[in-house]
Amino acid sequence: MTRKDLLDIESLRREEIEHLLDQAAPFKELFTRSVKKVPALKGKSVLTLFYEPSTRTLSSFEVAAKRLSADVTTFDVPQSSVVKGESVRDTIATLQAMRTDYIIVRNQMAGIPLAIARATKASVINAGDGAHAHPTQALLDGFTFKEVFPEPAGKKLLLVGDILHSRVARSTSTLMRKLGVEVAWLGPGSLVPKHGPSEIKRFTDYDEAMKWSPDAIYLLRIQMERQSAPFFPSLREYTKLYGVTQERFKRISDQGIYIMHPGPVNRGVELCDDVMTYQRCLIDQQVENGIAARMAVLYWLKPNTGENTILA
Repeated sequence: MTRKDLLDIESLRREEIEHLLDQAAPFKELFTRSVKKVPALKGKSVLTLFYEPSTRTLSSFEVAAKRLSADVTTFDVPQSSVVKGESVRDTIATLQAMRTDYIIVRNQMAGIPLAIARATKASVINAGDGAHAHPTQALLDGFTFKEVFPEPAGKKLLLVGDILHSRVARSTSTLMRKLGVEVAWLGPGSLVPKHGPSEIKRFTDYDEAMKWSPDAIYLLRIQMERQSAPFFPSLREYTKLYGVTQERFKRISDQGIYIMHPGPVNRGVELCDDVMTYQRCLIDQQVENGIAARMAVLYWLKPNTGENTILA
C-alpha cells in the first residue's frame, strides 16, 4: 500500500489516509520515551528543498527524519546556484547525482513537486506548492481532529479566512471530507471560492456560520504575499468581521468549540490573545502532531522491506 511520492490529498484513498493517521499514533507515543529515535530509516538520506520561507514545516520534517535515524541535508536555496539562475531541472539533476532517497520540496509555484517527482527516483513529498496543496499539513490536521473526535464522520469543521489563496484550506478540506466530516468555508466573498465541491457550505456572515453549529473552527492566515490585489478594505476591517475577537471568543468557549490554526498565528488579526491559552485550542497539539504525521509519511514512502516491527 506504499507509494513513491506524496504530492496531494486528492489522489489518496480513504484507506491510505486512515493508515497514515493510525501509523502516526505510535510514532507520537515514541515522544514520551527516554530515547525518541528508531532505526527505521537508518542509512537513508533526506533532503529538504524549500524555495519559500518556513519554520514549522521545515523544522518538523527535519525532526521527523532524524527521529527515524535518517541523514538530513538542508538545501540552502538563497546560498545555492538557484540565485544565479539555475533552473529547477538542473538543480534536481544535481540532487539526483547525490543519490538522495527523499526530497521534501516547497515552492511558490503549483506543480513543481510533481515535476520533480517525475524527474527523480527519490521519493518526493510536497511541503506546499503555491496555492495548490499541502498534504502533510492536512494529515496532521486530520490526526489532531481524530484525537479529539475518534469517530469524525458527521462532525462539522468551519474554515475561516483566506480560502482562495490557501493550500491548507484545499488539502485539509479534502482530507476531512474523505473522513466523513462536514466542511464549511467562511470569509469575505472575494476570498471564498464560488467554484469547487458543492458539498462544502459557503458563508460570508459570521453569525450565519455559527448557526451551522461547528464542532471546530479552523482559522487561516491572511496570505498577503499571494494577493496581487486587495481583496478587502483593511486587516482591521477583516478582524472586525471575521476574526475571533474577545466577544466572539466568549461565544466559542461557551459552546465548547475547538480552535485550530496552521500557523504562523497573527495575533490581533485572526484571533485575540486569550485564544492561545484556551483549553480547547489545538494549535500547539497540531505542531506536535506534525512531527508524528510526517514520520508516518516518511516511513510509509520507504521501500517495503518487511514487517513493521520498529516500535516493538
